[in-house]
Amino acid sequence: MDHTHRDIAGGWLRPAVFGAMDGLVSNSALIAGVAGSNASASTIAITGLAGLAGGAFSMAAGEYTSVASQGELAKAEVEVERRELVRAPEAERRELAELYIARGLDENLAHQVAAQLSRDPDQALEIHAREELGVDPHDLPSPWLAAGSSFAAFAVGAILPLMPYLLGATALWPAVILTLVGLFAAGAAVSHVTARPWWFGGLRQLLLGTVAGGLTYLLGMAIGQGIG
Repeated sequence: MDHTHRDIAGGWLRPAVFGAMDGLVSNSALIAGVAGSNASASTIAITGLAGLAGGAFSMAAGEYTSVASQGELAKAEVEVERRELVRAPEAERRELAELYIARGLDENLAHQVAAQLSRDPDQALEIHAREELGVDPHDLPSPWLAAGSSFAAFAVGAILPLMPYLLGATALWPAVILTLVGLFAAGAAVSHVTARPWWFGGLRQLLLGTVAGGLTYLLGMAIGQGIG
């Protein structure tokens, strides 16, 4: 029976999930903290917009640098393997055979497989990269995809608690309601792609976001009273 797998190495899922969660939690906490200091609705809205823009650009820049650096390191290590295959092909074949022996192949069969796979230099390089480094040199994550996914996801998450204020709200509770719904929905959505129960993911994210927002609100109240 044939079957397919979802893309787990394309470089978009982790930054998208992390960006959406971070945007929702950080901006809702920021808004709650400013609201706790008894700031005006316009101040809260401006603060939320600044948090959205700054956070989205920061997330995108961080993801680009992280994924690009990881890719550059992987390429450098692949080049090391390429040079070793040219300099000491026999040693590399023995190394590959030992890997297969460690995985359960008979010694003679492992050496035969290693010899046959090493006939094509490009195929040998790809196999060594996968077996020794755990990377596919032809399918490294894209830093631009990671940055774009992170930017867009953060903006979507961050706009949710800000929407009531942009639409004219003057109280915190509409933003709180939207944030709670968004936290549960985001956690449930992530669980769908990771095979976790949807209610577990939703409740977990709801709890974490509520704690972060509540503590920041209390901190804002304390600072507001101290300044006042």
